[in-house]
Amino acid sequence: MSDSAKTASGGTTTPGPRPSGLDRFFSITARGSTVAQEVRGGVVTFLTMAYIIVLNPLILGFVPDSTGAFLGGGPGDGSNLPAIAAATALVAGVLTILMGAVANFPLALATGLGLNAFVAVAIATQATWADAMGLVVLEGIVILVLVLTGFRTAVFHAVPTQLKVAISVGIGLFIALIGFVDAGFVSRIPDAAQTTVPVQLGSGGQLSGWPVLVFAGGLVLLVALWVRHVKGAILITIAVATVVAGILEAALDIGPRSADNPGGWILAAPTLDRFVDVPDFGTLGEFSLFGAFSSIGVVAALLLVFSLLLADFFDTMGTMTAIGAEAGLNDEEGVPPRTQRILVVDSIAAIAGGAGGVSSNTSYIESASGVGEGARTGLASIVTGVLFLLSTFFTPIVSAIPSEAAVPALVLVGFLMMQQVAQIAWSDLEIAIPAFLTIVLMPFTYSISVGIGAGFLAYVLIKLVLGKARVVHPLMWVVAASFAVYFAIDPLTDLLT
Repeated sequence: MSDSAKTASGGTTTPGPRPSGLDRFFSITARGSTVAQEVRGGVVTFLTMAYIIVLNPLILGFVPDSTGAFLGGGPGDGSNLPAIAAATALVAGVLTILMGAVANFPLALATGLGLNAFVAVAIATQATWADAMGLVVLEGIVILVLVLTGFRTAVFHAVPTQLKVAISVGIGLFIALIGFVDAGFVSRIPDAAQTTVPVQLGSGGQLSGWPVLVFAGGLVLLVALWVRHVKGAILITIAVATVVAGILEAALDIGPRSADNPGGWILAAPTLDRFVDVPDFGTLGEFSLFGAFSSIGVVAALLLVFSLLLADFFDTMGTMTAIGAEAGLNDEEGVPPRTQRILVVDSIAAIAGGAGGVSSNTSYIESASGVGEGARTGLASIVTGVLFLLSTFFTPIVSAIPSEAAVPALVLVGFLMMQQVAQIAWSDLEIAIPAFLTIVLMPFTYSISVGIGAGFLAYVLIKLVLGKARVVHPLMWVVAASFAVYFAIDPLTDLLT
């Protein structure tokens, strides 16, 4: 009997089946996952991110540039919304697949929220849409250079480990708040400047309308499935909540939310008129690399590029740290595997977003929902990317999934990421205060970059006050100074222009 055929009774064990090429390429078994887990995780990530296909056109599509033109060459009453939606899905799909194949990391990318609003309101209104997208491309090129020279990675390594943990925790609270807001469970008080609090429960201080009950029911179902360790809990919840939402819409004709219909669906009503639509990629290539320098001036253009750069630079660092921590992939210093590759792909995504005419693409924290479903490798990202590409043809189906059905996953993932807070030494004020500011300011300002910036500045200032400036990494001084400029960008712009 050969050694390979011997059983345990003979002193050896029979080796298991040789891993498939797919398994070896993505290290699926090595990371404690399975192909089924990766597929589920990829689908869940797509479902929690699919709203961007609908939302990005709404943010970019109704803002005329300085000449009165709309993005994509649409008619006078709005942009070419279908073209923006199709390009949004296309760029997200290609770059997410690239992230999975090159970096082998369960991280999906799409047009960055906040960044797209900044491009529309702060840039396009001063120039043309082509000029605005040109600045996005330039910002992406600068970030790519910083990655290839090792600067971006060096900055990441210079950040103290416990501040990285605080970033993950803060992002957890941030995405939980996103989930509550996107479901209408929490809303902004219209006259917040005249009241004691800026946000409220539901609408008018109480939950109203069937959509928010769909969210609440979905969250209850998700928690119940999760504590019972049911596989596919997030995907099951999204599917069930979507079906319930569709039934309610068909029976009650609820409609989308508006001033006259405050109890409607937040983003999209769960209706399905058709399954397939031919994509229009009219925004691709509509950018002017240096047009803004002549239309708004060199100094103003550089300041806008700097603002985009700083937000993009640190959002991704925080996101990949949080995703890696949640997936158990980070090393003892809180660094994800293949960090350089992750950052290269993310930088290319910024360039691709501008070149595609849909604003800078960046890593999405909603990827944590897929990690919560079991995703641990880049295979999940490839699944998500393929679904984005398919959605260019099936946008009607994607738009039929209301945010109320998908965002319970974000609340659960927020809880999971919050658990890392125990790793912070709260008795050490030198790290506890910066960590606290990082954590609370992300949800309070609705910005990952603001939380990171406040934490970094506080860390450096505390060390300086205590006479410990020499223990601060030189790059932390550079970053802190950059954030000081970032926070003062508005008065500096007024002064210089």
